[in-house]
Amino acid sequence: MTTNTTMDAALVHRLGDELHAALSTGEAVDPLTGRYPDMTIEDAYAIQQRFVAHRLEGGERVVGKKIGVTSKPVMTMLGVHQPDFGYLLDGMVYGIGQTIPMETLIQPKAEGEIAFVLKKDLSGPGVSTADVLAATEGVMACFEIVDSRIRDWKIKIQDTVADNASCGVFVLGDALVDPRRVDLSTCGMVLEHNGEIVGTGAGAAALGSPVNAVAWLANTLGRLGVPLKAGEVILSGSLAQMVPVKAGDNLRVTIGGIGACTVRFD
Repeated sequence: MTTNTTMDAALVHRLGDELHAALSTGEAVDPLTGRYPDMTIEDAYAIQQRFVAHRLEGGERVVGKKIGVTSKPVMTMLGVHQPDFGYLLDGMVYGIGQTIPMETLIQPKAEGEIAFVLKKDLSGPGVSTADVLAATEGVMACFEIVDSRIRDWKIKIQDTVADNASCGVFVLGDALVDPRRVDLSTCGMVLEHNGEIVGTGAGAAALGSPVNAVAWLANTLGRLGVPLKAGEVILSGSLAQMVPVKAGDNLRVTIGGIGACTVRFD
């Protein structure tokens, strides 16, 4: 993404370094767009690359990608008409049943999603929903724990893009299901927080179907020369509202025909 940029490389690097410092120290930073109102989406992705590069240099590796801003309410809130994406790293992965320490996060919120595990590469442009299904080994219920390095979640789309699409950590569920055995548009999701139902949704919340979201991602990244790779995990977008979490919380998400996922915070 090199067109429509307003920032020079030195400023891009400084802001990427600032976000990485926020991740390392647990101290959020003021909104980037409040300080640089002319920041473009392309600038934000350049900052994201710098931010992620710090983690790769620290020994982490890319294990997948995530799609954000897939629901119409969130698009409206951020004033955009398309999703965004970020990179999943192995340092973000928690196993089902593991406890997530709150001190590793700043202001976390939980989202119930459908994760895709790929068995073949997907390289856009031109990727169809049929291509996505053919390349998918299975789908799983999952939790994405989004977290913002931007103070008080006062974000515009450029802020969340720069912040690696507000990636925090993620937890995959208890079953891997053939995506052709379930209707991914109509499958229902129930999200429980300390035993109380706090959210419901369906696959259609993510661009009409999570499959559409993955196709969008493959085609968007394909234009940048970046493939989705066999073995990668793709988080396809939240199916209900985000749920703020605190120490001691237990959450469970159940997705019809796919399975369940649980997570605890300490």
